Amino acid sequence: MMKTIFTVDDNNLNLMMIEEALEEHFSVMTMLSGKKLFHMLETMIPDLILLDVAMPDMDGFEALRLLKANKHYEKIPVVFLTARNDTANEVRGFEMGAVDFIPKPFSAPALLNRVKSHLSVDELIRERTGQLDRLKNGIISVLADMVENRDLTTGGHIERTATYIRILIDAMLERGLHNEELSSWDLDMVASSARLHDVGKISVSDLILNKPGRLTPDEFEKIKEHTVEGEKIIDHIVDQTGEDVFLKHAKLFAGYHHERWDGAGYPYRLKENDIPLHGRIMAIADAYDAIISERPYKEAYPPETAERIIMADAGKHFDPDIADVFYQAREQFKAVL
Repeated sequence: MMKTIFTVDDNNLNLMMIEEALEEHFSVMTMLSGKKLFHMLETMIPDLILLDVAMPDMDGFEALRLLKANKHYEKIPVVFLTARNDTANEVRGFEMGAVDFIPKPFSAPALLNRVKSHLSVDELIRERTGQLDRLKNGIISVLADMVENRDLTTGGHIERTATYIRILIDAMLERGLHNEELSSWDLDMVASSARLHDVGKISVSDLILNKPGRLTPDEFEKIKEHTVEGEKIIDHIVDQTGEDVFLKHAKLFAGYHHERWDGAGYPYRLKENDIPLHGRIMAIADAYDAIISERPYKEAYPPETAERIIMADAGKHFDPDIADVFYQAREQFKAVL
């Protein structure tokens, strides 16, 4: 499939020259302004953008700033076209995220070779990134399975709660709830990271984790430690592998999913909006699955019972706004079973 190049320049002659140089190898789309670039981006994402620096209304630097500020466009490679022989501008462009500067006037063969080179590098980076993502997902799956296999009472809990998280977040976005924060999240990544919310149970004794009956107060205190233990495990992974956005999300789910809206939760007894949004969302997903699932000390209750319990506890255990969203999306929760 032919790759797509967006070319932005306020000079029609330059656009014609670029199109002639590249059209045998790429699908080239030309635009006379940064405004037209962003209008076109609403319908199509190119493989590379050739961007003039000196343009009226919106210059290349401003266009690049806006591209890098948008999560949908930030990874598109941008090559500046410029008649300016200015080291300071080149430094500024590279610092902002441009991958190259091509001076004007340019020869057609030189332009073609530079574009081919950058697209080859970008393709290699995407391939390596995909490999790393698959490796990371494999490691997460192993950790999640370790937790699931040790806790014999919660079969399927991890995958179901991850699905509930995605349902809740999508429903919250539809209703404009916490849009500013949620719109900055990679939703697939966040839902996957939620699978580590109970990773701290690895440190809990099997005798307590799989006890066939209600826990004593001392045993319950041990179970409660899985939240801070989960944070420690994820911190250890960060220490070994480096900071990672995925792990930041995972740590928030692990550490805060048992906090309560009224401040009576654990481990930090946070209250209302002091509880990270991850914890307030997971609190509902986790509770819903616990209620509808069989445990050694209780039978499985129907979804309608879970709905009534969660709504009765809105404003006490659960964030009332997220509880309302849950209730509106309750049929999607039922469909997971």
